[in-house]
Amino acid sequence: MLSALGLDSVAETVYRAMLRHPAAGVADLAGAVGMAESAVRDALDTLSELALVRPAAGNSGRLRAVSPDIGMEILMARQQAQLAAQQQRLESSRAAAAQLISEYAELRPATSHPGVEQLVGLDQIRDRLAVLTREVTEEFLAFAPGGPQTAENMAASRPLNQDLLGRGVRMRTVYLDSVRTNRPTVEHADWLARLGGQVRTVPALPTRMILMDRRMAMISVSSDDTAAGAVLLTGQGTLTALCALFETTWETARPLGEVVPLDTNGLTGQQATALRLLAEGHTDEAIAKRLGVSPRTARRIASELMDRLGARSRFEAGARAVQQGWLPTRR
Repeated sequence: MLSALGLDSVAETVYRAMLRHPAAGVADLAGAVGMAESAVRDALDTLSELALVRPAAGNSGRLRAVSPDIGMEILMARQQAQLAAQQQRLESSRAAAAQLISEYAELRPATSHPGVEQLVGLDQIRDRLAVLTREVTEEFLAFAPGGPQTAENMAASRPLNQDLLGRGVRMRTVYLDSVRTNRPTVEHADWLARLGGQVRTVPALPTRMILMDRRMAMISVSSDDTAAGAVLLTGQGTLTALCALFETTWETARPLGEVVPLDTNGLTGQQATALRLLAEGHTDEAIAKRLGVSPRTARRIASELMDRLGARSRFEAGARAVQQGWLPTRR
């Protein structure tokens, strides 16, 4: 029942028995749950590691179960820390995969290769996209990094979006959290939603990407200049990986109309991402690009985080963040 929180069934059974029989020793617990004493001792070791049992006051050698309200908070906090670490690993993997695909495309600009089509310049990208969207029948998925969208980009995309949604194509778009304070981009997202599209946001995105019917993917070859060029990918293995990348990102994203919640440390997703990038030694300009904000805003976010941590340098901020559990310990 509590396996989702990291507690196996044997340990949970022993924990429940300890709550019902607070004075029971190992032998009594073994009899109560119908297990061997060795199994009960192993379960007590697990519960001790999870901080769900503590030494009983005034009774050396005996353990007592912590109350469920405290115990469940401990388990959920531990689970949340693990999820945060897993999210960080996923984000690093996404960025590495997208970068590898982009670098590979740049290495082969003039040669043909099965499943790869090179597109050079914004005009060629838009012309090819206009043709491809007419062939989409079921689903259109997109990552839109870079923060607030330009008026030109939004105007250029409207006819395509309207045509897709008018034909009943399911459309899902992931923007950066930074667009939430940009009225034109929010109005564009609201327009999409009124036509049936779905919009969510995340603190950071690995690259600009469009997936069409899960059989074609268009990815920018440069994260610094998304208008410079793109590659159109049709290889099944690559598409499977990119679709999985989109779905894991979509699951962690928040609908644009929802308030972005704070984590257990009182940080927004944007602040938590900025803190991780800060600890990794990224410049204000690099952090700004990842978050889709101005360098000035990135400096303000970094300064606020350092003040909250009582740090005088970025290195000290990273160290204090790890000490206080705001960042996972590096291994």
